Amino acid sequence: MTDSIFSKIIRGEISSHKVYEDDFVIAILDIAPLSEGHTLVIPKEPAETIDQLSDDHAAAVGRVLPRIARAIMKVTGATAYNLLQNNGQDAGQVVPHVHFHIIPRFPDRNEAIEGAPDKENGPGLRVTWKPGTLTPEEALELGKHIKRLL
Repeated sequence: MTDSIFSKIIRGEISSHKVYEDDFVIAILDIAPLSEGHTLVIPKEPAETIDQLSDDHAAAVGRVLPRIARAIMKVTGATAYNLLQNNGQDAGQVVPHVHFHIIPRFPDRNEAIEGAPDKENGPGLRVTWKPGTLTPEEALELGKHIKRLL
């Protein structure tokens, strides 16, 4: 695995604004936030994508994500949030270390949600979803192959 900026933050070589830390996970404020309270939740294990993460570290992240999201919502007054996690460069991952974005959303600042009022030059996350199709036959075949590997 590439030595990433998150690895350096975890080792204390680069400063950060920590909001949470335990033996398995660190959470820091994003230095280029999309909204007030934008936080990164990062497992300490050096894995690039979630499928490479051990069960213990994945479970630790799963335990703290809800707690951190609740705290962010309470502190910021956000009414909603996006939980974003990209795996691999083709999926938009920029830092090659597993991390989750908690991005608070506000009713008067929803410029980044598709269909909401748009503020051309404002920061934010653009969310679009263009669903495809899946036939019952395709679902049966694909599901069978996935189940076999689990």
